[in-house]
Amino acid sequence: MTISTMRLTGVAAACALISINAYAEDSSLTNPAISAVLDGYYQSAERPMSERVEGFGLGHTELAMSANIDDMFYGKLTAVVEMHDGETELGLEEAFIQTMAMPYGLSMRAGRFLSDIGYLNNQHVHTDAFSDRPAVYRAFLGSHYFDDGLRVSYVAPTDLYWTMGAEAFKGDSMQAEDEHGERDYKTIGVYTAFTKIGGDVGQNGSWQAGLSYLRNENGRMTAEEHDDHDDHAAVQDEHEHEHSHSAQYTGENTYVADFVYKWAPNGNYKYQHLTLSGEYFRVTDFKALEEEHDDHDEHDEHGHDDSSKDYQDGWYLSGVYQFSPKWSAGVRYGQVDTQLMHDDHFDPQKLKETEVSLAWHHSHFSTVRLQYTNQQGTNFEGIEDDNVITLQYVMTLGAHGAHQF
Repeated sequence: MTISTMRLTGVAAACALISINAYAEDSSLTNPAISAVLDGYYQSAERPMSERVEGFGLGHTELAMSANIDDMFYGKLTAVVEMHDGETELGLEEAFIQTMAMPYGLSMRAGRFLSDIGYLNNQHVHTDAFSDRPAVYRAFLGSHYFDDGLRVSYVAPTDLYWTMGAEAFKGDSMQAEDEHGERDYKTIGVYTAFTKIGGDVGQNGSWQAGLSYLRNENGRMTAEEHDDHDDHAAVQDEHEHEHSHSAQYTGENTYVADFVYKWAPNGNYKYQHLTLSGEYFRVTDFKALEEEHDDHDEHDEHGHDDSSKDYQDGWYLSGVYQFSPKWSAGVRYGQVDTQLMHDDHFDPQKLKETEVSLAWHHSHFSTVRLQYTNQQGTNFEGIEDDNVITLQYVMTLGAHGAHQF
C-alpha cells in the first residue's frame, strides 16, 4: 500500500468516525425520546359520552416514543392504557412518520395520528386544562379523533402564520351505526380540509383562528336502520355511558370554526398567562335520504319543525388563567344539540355543561386538578341534572415533546 493510499484511507476513516460521532451526539437520531404520562382520578358521578366512570379510575395514560429517523423523516409511537369494567385496555393512538425536508413549506404525515381539524383535536388530552374534552367533542369526535390515513400540509411564506392541509382517513370510528350488519362501508370514509392563521398582538399576546371541514362518507344513517332504531335507543339509554372512542352522533358534513387568544407579560408564559378559546361545530346531513324527503313534505303541510332539522351543533367557550407559577384556574361552558331517532321521528336533545377547575402544578411535569361540573340535560340519553366532582393527577415521566399552540 502506498503512502498516498494510506493517507486517503485514514482521511476516509476519520470522516466516517466524525459522521458516526455526530449521529451519536444527537440523541434524537440514536436514542428515541421515551416518556410516560400517568393519569389517575376519582369522580363522584358519571358524565355522558365520557371515558371516565364513577369512582376511582385510570384515565388517559400514555406511553410514547419518538425520534428523528434520519435527516428526512421523523417518527412517533403513542400507546394508551386505560381501565374499563375492571379490565386493562391497551390501544394505539399514534404510529406515524412525518417528512422533515420537503420543499416549499410542504410536509406529509402517514400512519395513525390525530386529525388537525379544530383547535383541541390535534393535542393530547393530558394537555387539557380540564379533566374531559367538551361535550361537543365527545359527541361528534369521540373525544379526540385519531385514525389511519395520510395528511398533506403547507405553511405559507407570509408574515402571519398561515397553514392549510388535507387529510384522508379510514374512518371506522366515525361510521353511522349499522343495525342489521348489511351496510357496505367505504374503505376511505373520512376526508378533511383545514386552514389556520395566527399572529402576535404586541409583545404580550398572540392569536390563532381556524376553519375546518370533515366529509364523512359513512356518516349518514340508512333507511334499514330505522326499523330497529327505537330498540337501539333503549339500549343506548341503558348503557348511556358505554366506553367508546367512536363518535356518538355522525353526519356527512361537519364544519368547525375555532379561535384562541393567549396573553402573557412580555410573552413569558412561565409565571403568568391567560388562554381564551372557543369552537363551534355543525354536523349536517345525518338523516337517511328517505327521511329528508318525508320531512320536506311534512314541512310543506305543517311548516318548519325544529325537531326535524337536518343538522346538529355544539360549542364551548373556555378561559384558563395561570395566576402564579404553581396555580391555575379555569372556567368552561359548553353545550351540544343532537337528535335521536324515536319511532318515525327525531327527538331533539340538549346537554349543557358548566365547569370550573383549579390546578396545582408543582412543576411542568406534574399537575393535580380539582374540578366541579354542573351538567344539565334535556332529554339527553336519559340523564338527569347533576353535579360532578373530579380529582385528577397528570404526571409526566421522561422526555416529552413540546405541546401545540
